[in-house]
Amino acid sequence: MTTRSTRSPRRRTVIALAVVLAVLAGFIVRLVDIQIVNADDHIADSMQVALGASRTLYGTRGEIVDESGQTLAGSILLYDGVLDPKNVGPLTREAADGRRVAVPWKDVAAEIAAITGQTSEEVQKIVADALQDDPDSQFAYLKRGLTTEQYRALVDIGAPFLTFDQHPARTYPDGAVGGNLVGFMSIDGDPLAGIEQSQNDCLLATDGTLSFQKGKDGVIIPGTEVHQPAVNGGTLQLTINRDLQWYLQQLIGEQVQDMGAKRGTITVVEVKTGKIRAAAEFPSVDPNDVSAAEVENRYSHIFTDTFEPGSTFKALTGSMVLDAGGQDLSSTVVASSTETFANGARVRDAFEHEAYDYTLAGVLIDSSNAGISKFSERISPQTRFDYLQMFGIGSGSAVGFEGESKGLLYPVAQWDNQQLYNTSFGQGVTTTVPELVGAYDAIANGGLRMPLSIVESCTKADGTVITPQLPDPTQVISGGTSAKMREILENVAMQAGYAQQVEVPGYRIATKTGTGEKSNGSGGYKAGVYFTTMIGFAPADDPQYLVAVTLDEPTAVTSSSANAPAFQKAMTQVLKTYRVMPATTAPTLLAKFG
Repeated sequence: MTTRSTRSPRRRTVIALAVVLAVLAGFIVRLVDIQIVNADDHIADSMQVALGASRTLYGTRGEIVDESGQTLAGSILLYDGVLDPKNVGPLTREAADGRRVAVPWKDVAAEIAAITGQTSEEVQKIVADALQDDPDSQFAYLKRGLTTEQYRALVDIGAPFLTFDQHPARTYPDGAVGGNLVGFMSIDGDPLAGIEQSQNDCLLATDGTLSFQKGKDGVIIPGTEVHQPAVNGGTLQLTINRDLQWYLQQLIGEQVQDMGAKRGTITVVEVKTGKIRAAAEFPSVDPNDVSAAEVENRYSHIFTDTFEPGSTFKALTGSMVLDAGGQDLSSTVVASSTETFANGARVRDAFEHEAYDYTLAGVLIDSSNAGISKFSERISPQTRFDYLQMFGIGSGSAVGFEGESKGLLYPVAQWDNQQLYNTSFGQGVTTTVPELVGAYDAIANGGLRMPLSIVESCTKADGTVITPQLPDPTQVISGGTSAKMREILENVAMQAGYAQQVEVPGYRIATKTGTGEKSNGSGGYKAGVYFTTMIGFAPADDPQYLVAVTLDEPTAVTSSSANAPAFQKAMTQVLKTYRVMPATTAPTLLAKFG
């Protein structure tokens, strides 16, 4: 029989055990709450304490690639070398005989300098200057932008007072190929020019962070890390063909030097799409070494320069009178080398000749200012102005290139007596290369002007593909007018004085040249100084590609025939690159005179 005296201790033991278990359960619940249920909140709160720290997780800026995916701009890791001036001193190393020897700071500085490209004195001065400003200084840049090879060599020195901050940097594998177009970045990663700047929204990466707590010894406390991941930039695909761009840059460089010009450009456009396949310039800039280029050579003159187009505008005026003036291939005007018009305006041709009964083809073949001026009278000035606007003159382009310029087209009300005629042959009006090739695209493409583009797509880090929103094409002239102008421009290529220079065996070519005078800034023109242009397309009967070559102030040959050798070679290479088939039909020979 159990007595009260035996039950009492047992009851007390059970009660005590229950209390202990209840307290333990409370601790367990609280521990689960702290370490699991509300762990993120508690870690975030702990980041506010004095020993909290964070590190930037760098995102990678997106690549710029050509039409086939070849890299024009990419990202690499560079390193900033950081010295701890307060702790700089000799290093202890093991000698060949096994003894431990001290290497003086002066000798260590020499080893560092041999890797970084500095002198030993320069490295020592960095430390001395930092300590002079602050005797307790623990931070001074040794050198920024060190390569991976330099970083590894410096690490091998084994200096505990030398550390490194890594960050992504831009690299351009092909150097100056497309340099004026692609643009470049600052050392701090800011886009400064070209596509790097205009398409920054696609390419830009978003940096993340790693936050953590560390003990007094600097060691990260496990479980305190909080990641905010970085997001890489998108891949920007251009319409440019890298290999064609390289070839044309070499070509225009040779032509600029042969002709003693200030600079030159070659632009290639796919007629049916408006896609720019090459935009070559000389002088150019290597984005890897921007400081090596003069300031005026660090951007794209294709997109930023304006100029008087000269006789290239005769094809635009010819298109207008065919489309709206009741003219045909058999229509004629009588024009001598100098004509005085009823309003007192005088127009001269570049060569002396008697009064010719010119066809429209003859006017463009001989590039007669007087002849095209007479044809221009067959439509109203306002009609000409309206057509120029539809051709895109004065409106820039759809490319949206950083710093892109627009031509200057005055309203008809501001045309004086002379300008009334000069605008028909490309004086008294300015344009840009994109505007001019856009206008010729309309002539070549059945009258339909395609919006120019240089960006194919942007593929974001999550795989989303974004294509540029382009304006609708503009029907400028009829398909019939386009066919007639193609025929006329083909005859220009066959019958002009430079015909043999632009001939591409096996292909039917259409061309027109322009020699624009350059303003002296005081309302007149510079004497003997010109901006020359040759523009054309092939095949003439079914245009696929359009090529424009410009030279700024050529001196060896000052007329637009200076552009002919580069045009012929450029067009030949374009037709090879895109495997355009040779002609299977013969051209129609048009008469110059009625």
